[in-house]
Amino acid sequence: MIESKTILYISDGGNNSNSVVTAIKQTGCEVVSTNSPSAGVALLYIMGHVDAVVLDNRVREHASFDVAQSLRRIRPGVPVMLECGDQIDDSPTEKESCVSTECLTSAIEHLLTAEAVV
Repeated sequence: MIESKTILYISDGGNNSNSVVTAIKQTGCEVVSTNSPSAGVALLYIMGHVDAVVLDNRVREHASFDVAQSLRRIRPGVPVMLECGDQIDDSPTEKESCVSTECLTSAIEHLLTAEAVV
């Protein structure tokens, strides 16, 4: 479990958003979330400290890779992970899911402990 870390989660506000926030919190991290890529970019710009960004790959307002590039320009040392699963395993809207909570939390823990590539 990773403690005392802050994750910025940027989504499109779809069904999966609450499940992803819950999964991130299970790692022991604090989560700041937004349902708007533009707001996410602005938040990263004004926040004092962010350890990592998790970006929903299905954001509709902008292409997710364009958003990721904007995030990297603002904070080059902050790792960005694209989350692209259709459902998290505890989502009530689907019987079968594409992403397990365990896989997501493991990926976040690896993201936070990996060396930054600039």
